[in-house]
Amino acid sequence: MLDKKNKEKIIKKFRVHDTDTGSSQVQIAILTEEIKELTEHLKKHKHDFSSRRGLLKKVGERRKLLKYLQKENSEQFKELSERLKLRISQKLIEEEEEEKKKEKKYIETEEGDEIKEEVIEDVK
Repeated sequence: MLDKKNKEKIIKKFRVHDTDTGSSQVQIAILTEEIKELTEHLKKHKHDFSSRRGLLKKVGERRKLLKYLQKENSEQFKELSERLKLRISQKLIEEEEEEKKKEKKYIETEEGDEIKEEVIEDVK
């Protein structure tokens, strides 16, 4: 668990405006620091399963917030992931690119079908 001083430093570093304490960027930064602390704890205490469950919950919550930030503001998402040096952001970017490729293929096939239907109607 982060102490108050460390949490305030993180909030000051990642806030969007002067009174910001709960934006996505701040929440992600705090979760990232908590994840680092829990990871170090679990390296020493391998059989602490309740802490492991807490770690997994925090990782899931951070992932949800990262997806939200990526969807809402991709520029801030990229900037934040670079500042925090997150590996998961690279995976999210790759997943988004794959989805766009699938959508393009779907659109191309629909256009191809329409072209075929038009050609068939002209021949009749």
